[in-house]
Amino acid sequence: MSNSTMVTEFLLTRFSDVWELRVLHAMVFLLMYLGTMMGNFLIVTITTLDKKLHMPMYFFLRNLSVLDMCYISVTVPKACVIFLLDNMVISMVGCAAQVFFVFSFACTELLFLSLMAHDRYVAICQPLHYTMIMNPQVCVQMTLSAVLSSIVYAGFHTGNTFWLSFCRSNVVHQFFCDVPSLLKLSCSETLSNEISIFISAVVVAGGCFAFITRSYTHIFSTVLKFPTRAEQRKAFSTCVPHILVVTIFVSSIAAVYMKPTSHSPMIQDMIISVFYSIVPPFLNPIIYSFRNEQIKEALKRSMKKAALFRK
Repeated sequence: MSNSTMVTEFLLTRFSDVWELRVLHAMVFLLMYLGTMMGNFLIVTITTLDKKLHMPMYFFLRNLSVLDMCYISVTVPKACVIFLLDNMVISMVGCAAQVFFVFSFACTELLFLSLMAHDRYVAICQPLHYTMIMNPQVCVQMTLSAVLSSIVYAGFHTGNTFWLSFCRSNVVHQFFCDVPSLLKLSCSETLSNEISIFISAVVVAGGCFAFITRSYTHIFSTVLKFPTRAEQRKAFSTCVPHILVVTIFVSSIAAVYMKPTSHSPMIQDMIISVFYSIVPPFLNPIIYSFRNEQIKEALKRSMKKAALFRK
């Protein structure tokens, strides 16, 4: 320790140092970012302005869209900068901020997806009690609880990580500051950090995944009792993509956070991290909204109003 230099800033890593590939990676990330921002902003606008969509399902969807715009903004703009420019430096404070917001938004995303699965469960399996169970006050309370608990969760892991001493290499083998990559750089004992991350990942990600799976299991058992094949097909075509997105999200988190940091190949972790930091915000508008008939009808109404206003 006495002969080591304490780290005050970090260097993030690119997928490749070849200029052509760097440009390609930046373009892919930028297109996904713009697509995510435009898609989610459109959903927020439609669900806010169209009074027919002022119901719990679209209240959660609007919150998810706002969250996704914030979530992808934590990592992608900085990643595009390091892909295209020679400046790969991120300050200790900036790194801590990335860790905090990634943890906070990822946890909130899981909780929001769980709330949306519960909302669909009540709507399909208990339709007569829907308005009583999912009243506006309860929806707001559940949303605030999800956000506040995620902030506490993120604060704990951020503080636990940056309490450590960093006196080895300052090169973070990731395109954003991520806890498993940072633990490899610490000259402190990190076993307790790894255990706390593993346990919290099992509790939060595993618990949300189990809750969502349970909700959709009940939904499927109810859907199978529908009288016509067309109704069954419509319900399945809506629910299956939801489960697919959740599975990708949770499995990619598990692949990075639920294994010892010493057994983490660099490029593999960088690729997997894309599936929990960028892909869900990009896919959510497509999966949850633009395949939804009510959203499509609201979009058509908005376009007609816009056309009349221009005339």
